[in-house]
Amino acid sequence: MHFLPEDINQYVEQHSQQEPELLQKLQRETFQKILQPRMLSGHFQGRVLSMLAKLIRPKSILEIGTYTGYSALCLAEGMDPDGNLYTIDKNEELEDFQRKYFDLSPWGKQIHQYVGNALEVIPQIDVEFDLVFIDADKQNYPNYFDIILPKIKSGGVILSDNVLWSGKIVESVKKGDNDTEALLLYNKKINEDPRVETVLLPIRDGLTVTRVL
Repeated sequence: MHFLPEDINQYVEQHSQQEPELLQKLQRETFQKILQPRMLSGHFQGRVLSMLAKLIRPKSILEIGTYTGYSALCLAEGMDPDGNLYTIDKNEELEDFQRKYFDLSPWGKQIHQYVGNALEVIPQIDVEFDLVFIDADKQNYPNYFDIILPKIKSGGVILSDNVLWSGKIVESVKKGDNDTEALLLYNKKINEDPRVETVLLPIRDGLTVTRVL
């Protein structure tokens, strides 16, 4: 969802770094062949992820929710030359699609794919993370936070996508809307937890930057 007028959105994109050619191809193929292409991070948010990763220079990145691999490649742009990115998705049908683009990038051997329930996979990855990107099922956002926090280094950063949820977080929650309820809980949780500091950025559908103390 865009919260700014479309002409402002266009201006923002025009005055932000252009996405690499490989990501342009990935985006086109996603829209041509994959269901729910709006799940893709896209040009502007992808450049934001890339910039944040470049500022952090992480040696180890965890991504919860791979989709077609766009955001993983954006994060990899800022990864330490000897770093590794671990990405998890529950949809095994997208694994080959992701791998094709990962292998076309400079980081193919540094990107490790996992298929399954992230809450079960994460404990199996014996790594301490510098950067985590959460962009998966919204009902588990609070659970993801609880399971990853002990695995993040002091000074590490958690990025959380879709935290504005098309504006639903400031509306009356409809009965049975478990996603919105979970995001309301999550937003409150990461803002009040004394172990972290958080700022919520109104980028696209909302992106939270949380720093571990």
